[in-house]
Amino acid sequence: MHDPSGPGAPSDLGAFADAATALVGGVRRIAVLRANALGDYLLAVPALEALKRAYPGARLTLLGRPWHEEFLTGRPGPVDEVVALPPISGVSTLESGHAVPDGLCSRLRERGFDLAVQIHGGGRFSNPFVRRLGARVSAGLRAPGAERLDRWVPYGDHHHETLRFLEVAALVGGVPGGLEARLAVTAADRAELGRTLGPPPAGLVAVHPGATDPRRRWPVERFAEVADRIGRPVAVTGTRAELDLVMGVVTAMRRPAFPVVGALGICGLAALYERCDLVIANDTGPRHLAAAVGTPTVSVYWCGNLINAGPLSRTSHRPLVSWATTCPSCGAGRVDPGAEPCSHDGSWVLDVSADRVTEQAEDLLS
Repeated sequence: MHDPSGPGAPSDLGAFADAATALVGGVRRIAVLRANALGDYLLAVPALEALKRAYPGARLTLLGRPWHEEFLTGRPGPVDEVVALPPISGVSTLESGHAVPDGLCSRLRERGFDLAVQIHGGGRFSNPFVRRLGARVSAGLRAPGAERLDRWVPYGDHHHETLRFLEVAALVGGVPGGLEARLAVTAADRAELGRTLGPPPAGLVAVHPGATDPRRRWPVERFAEVADRIGRPVAVTGTRAELDLVMGVVTAMRRPAFPVVGALGICGLAALYERCDLVIANDTGPRHLAAAVGTPTVSVYWCGNLINAGPLSRTSHRPLVSWATTCPSCGAGRVDPGAEPCSHDGSWVLDVSADRVTEQAEDLLS
């Protein structure tokens, strides 16, 4: 870890016990860059809370995406304000060809940020953007070859994202209060659920068979088998793009289940999961959402993803792990981060059995 920002800096900013000595004086405004998806945001919440704990009087602005603004505005939590960024390659979108719009950074500089924090990846694109905000002190992640910030920690593979971000918060005095995200469910969330679906049945279990990356998807037939075996009322959730997956579970089940496809926004989905006794899912944002609102989860993870983004506790959250190390279609390896990926998108989690998932689900429900 490095702190070339000036004299008086502690020599071991990575140690949480010494983090308070790294506080930046006179901080009134903090910008944090984390402009991606739901699960990505929730993995960062403990670091955001650590920053607010270190600077309780400061206003924390999340530089995010439009969905953050809709979801977080008025919601209790560490974020005081969201600035929704336009598409910027490597910053707020993975698509190429989107330059930083003229005038954006100058408008952000006018806000007078004292501290700018980058928890958005290795920094190839994000670190130059953060430096253009003009904050007195910048801190964040740095992969080899990326531009330096004032204070930074190395960005490497096979490191849990939440712990990675807490290391960044520690660079500027952030002290963790917890390792897993907690999310307040609001009256507006519950009202959306009530308007759309009405009151959920008692004992409800939700199944979420989707995942953005098809390699992380457990077969719908196995979700259906587990849902039948636990004998509870079942809701099968998904986005409109996941309609086939949702209906695949519903039609494969022997017992009735009701599909919830694109009917709820993230706010309403949070309220639905709050009312569930259990959520069974792939490694996906909705699993993180369920855990954040306090609902137990059983999930199916590929081993590499578990290291980076799995639940950090086991009392209420039970990940079942696939230890596959090669592509089931061509045998190409995936464990080495430097290996050239293959183009196949078949499931990498087929070795997780329905028996194992059912066992953990029944244990939590009991």
